[in-house]
Amino acid sequence: MQLISRRSFLTLTAGAVAGVVHQPAAAADPSTPTLRKAFANDFLIGAALNTAQIDGRDAKGGALAASQFSALTAENDMKWQSIHPAPDRYNFQAADAYAKFAGKNDMKLIGHCLVWHSQTPAWVFQGDNGQPATREQLLKRMRDHIHTVVGRYKGKVMGWDVVNEALADGGSDILRDSPWRRIIGDDFIDQAFRFAREADPKAELYYNDYGLENERKRSNCVKLLKGLKERGVPITGVGTQSHFHLNSPPLAEVEKTIVDFAALKLKVMVTELDVDVLPSRGNPGNADINRREQGGDRSNPYTSGLPDDMQEKLAKRYADLFAIYLRHRNSVTRVTFWGLDDGHSWLNGFPVRGRTNYPLLFDRNLKPKPAFTAVMKKSIK
Repeated sequence: MQLISRRSFLTLTAGAVAGVVHQPAAAADPSTPTLRKAFANDFLIGAALNTAQIDGRDAKGGALAASQFSALTAENDMKWQSIHPAPDRYNFQAADAYAKFAGKNDMKLIGHCLVWHSQTPAWVFQGDNGQPATREQLLKRMRDHIHTVVGRYKGKVMGWDVVNEALADGGSDILRDSPWRRIIGDDFIDQAFRFAREADPKAELYYNDYGLENERKRSNCVKLLKGLKERGVPITGVGTQSHFHLNSPPLAEVEKTIVDFAALKLKVMVTELDVDVLPSRGNPGNADINRREQGGDRSNPYTSGLPDDMQEKLAKRYADLFAIYLRHRNSVTRVTFWGLDDGHSWLNGFPVRGRTNYPLLFDRNLKPKPAFTAVMKKSIK
């Protein structure tokens, strides 16, 4: 870990970090304190970005991302509906831009994601004469898609979220009742990982899910992962998405999740970290993209800015989380934030549309928040 004196850190954080967004990525001041420098000897620090941030239209955002982060995930542009919208059509323009951006700025590229029940076009699951696809049809489509996409970025993508959110949130079944499972069967997960290994023998291959800090879901995930390993399925690591709130899940459950997965001899990644500061009526651990709640007078309280006391709570939450990640630096290989700044966070529209949220380390003007300072202080020994 790079050591930064407390005086230098506090002086630079006050002004220079915000200024980096006004420079091209390659011209960033090497003396500016950055997350990627601070945690370089601990784990990768990543961010999920959108197309404008990597293709030059949002040059300030791109420069900030390149200077601060050592890993990059495409928030949407490598998902099936974006990259393979029709049976005979692939759209690689955006994904190619991510690969180019990552290479130019010495960032590890994470592929997200290959097999998911959401953001997959309906045609994938359709067969002949209006019937669902057969097992054989869907397996062929899965293999063709994985071989085409993974093969194109072989040597450029460090690791792939091969299967995303396959676990059920409730009920007696371990697995979600998805079209993949209904048509192929429970072995769709095994098949996806094997196809990915065929396409790129050297890429890391991950299982990724949310809500794994819940004891029941975590236990089911451990069973799933053990089964994969026992069957010789080529899996490298597990990603706990970590869409958290200010007060949930408890820190003890966050730590136990890391410990339980590390015990399986798998790499552990925090893949989609953010901290929701707004009220929730439903289960705050449920990050299913299809979840929706109705807003009310009290559901969007900070439209004019986040009050100082809430900034302090957010900063403490992040400091506590990073204390855990650092304790387990031998198991945690990456921490990725789900978004670059508050203005581009998906939580402005989830689970209630049209709200003003503040879940990340940089504000809507790309300036570091007290939470950024709190995280950076954790890197100082």
